[in-house]
Amino acid sequence: MRFSVNAAARALKFINNLTHTKGEDAGRPFNLRRWQKTILIRLFGCLNEDGSRTYRTCYIEIPRKNGKSEIAAAVALLMLCADGEQGAEVYGAAGDADQASLVFDVAAAMVRNDAELSQHLTVVDSRKRIVHKASNSFYRAIPADDGGAHGFNAHAVICDELHVWKNRKLYDALTTSSGTRRQPLVFIITTAGHDRTSICYELHQYAVMVRDGQVEDETFLPVLYAAPEDADWTDEKVWHECNPALGDFRKIDEMRTAFKRAKAIPAQQNTFRQLYLCQWTEQATRWLDMAAWRKCKADTPELAGVQCVGGIDLGVSDDLSAFVRLWALPDGRRYCRAHFWMCAAAAEKYKTRPYEVWRKGGWITVTPGDITDFERVQDDIYKLATETGIRQIAYDKHSAAQMALWLQGKGLLLVDQPQGFALNESLKNLSDLIVEGKLLHDGNPVLDWMASNAVIRKGTRMDIRLDKENASEKIDGIAALATANARAILLRPQGAYEKGVMVL
Repeated sequence: MRFSVNAAARALKFINNLTHTKGEDAGRPFNLRRWQKTILIRLFGCLNEDGSRTYRTCYIEIPRKNGKSEIAAAVALLMLCADGEQGAEVYGAAGDADQASLVFDVAAAMVRNDAELSQHLTVVDSRKRIVHKASNSFYRAIPADDGGAHGFNAHAVICDELHVWKNRKLYDALTTSSGTRRQPLVFIITTAGHDRTSICYELHQYAVMVRDGQVEDETFLPVLYAAPEDADWTDEKVWHECNPALGDFRKIDEMRTAFKRAKAIPAQQNTFRQLYLCQWTEQATRWLDMAAWRKCKADTPELAGVQCVGGIDLGVSDDLSAFVRLWALPDGRRYCRAHFWMCAAAAEKYKTRPYEVWRKGGWITVTPGDITDFERVQDDIYKLATETGIRQIAYDKHSAAQMALWLQGKGLLLVDQPQGFALNESLKNLSDLIVEGKLLHDGNPVLDWMASNAVIRKGTRMDIRLDKENASEKIDGIAALATANARAILLRPQGAYEKGVMVL
């Protein structure tokens, strides 16, 4: 390996002549920071004896808001029209079409902002392509779920947010397609993730080994801006160490706001650590700050004429069944009450749990036998619904379809509410309400217990769902609350009762 000052300088000059496309610097030429120059100088200045580039893969792990998309777009344009490659195929690959469009849109804006570049490159928005006719080359945005993952002859592959890719098919198809290219480049720029079976984590581990000298691979350039796993995530010094743009174009105020919320909501701590500190986290995360939850205990507010919805979560033998009523108060707060049912066999089986205390307190109804008596449950739900004036109850069709039919026959409106990640909006809304002290409850000890047990699992788009499999104990009441809240979000503003009928 040898170093070429001229090769590095050409790359820096090309990128510095491009312009920023967003924010207060939009339209201004790039002013590469030292840390950015360090990456690009190594990447484009290190050459083999034959003059070709040494590095064939550059893996950059960096927190959000550090200029990731603009650097990726700049490298894509350089590889398209300033790398001396005829018939270059440059692919901007991402987890889905929307994500793939992000880097493409930045690159297209850079072309349009540059009069000289616009003379040589043609942007085809409808096909997400940028064409360089002189060299018969193109840049194409492509999602990881693209069905036509074949027939490539890549000169460069720009992989954006690799941690959200659902599988490795497109990555393998693209990176193995460059066998005829003299100096192909795979440029990966991503934040950390949580899926430790993914292609991204595989490359993360490899990057760590190359960085630490455990593996010798002079073709692989690892760039890891990440806080160590044992770092104090609350320390702003740690923030600065892994966010090279912090205090520059990366504003610290927004990061402090996100930190305060993550500190108050345990479910958001992994998100903060992953996106802002680039730490690989686990999927299952405790959801609620119980101190904030308990502060929401309140006396019963005035409920006359207030809109109310219900949510059902049914168990069979060991599980509890739950019914939650949720009132949408005129001032934006919500008030919830819950009741639970279980079979006598389960109450007897788990003697270390305070089921008997809760039964005597009226929080749980214990039905005879080895299986919960659902006829009793549906009778009780009907009574609770009618005495409250509920006109809509949400349920899971996979567990409560028969009960829903019976309740519908009694004149109630039952709505199938999909579960899993379909409750993402509801769960995040509940988190906000709890932190703000706006989710009032009556201190039901069973619901308190379940709130302390609740954990969530993150999806590829940072959406969340309740994770019953990894919860330490039962969370049925929280599932019923989230199910009810999914409907409460859709309620119209107050004034919803007209002649005794709730308008949704």
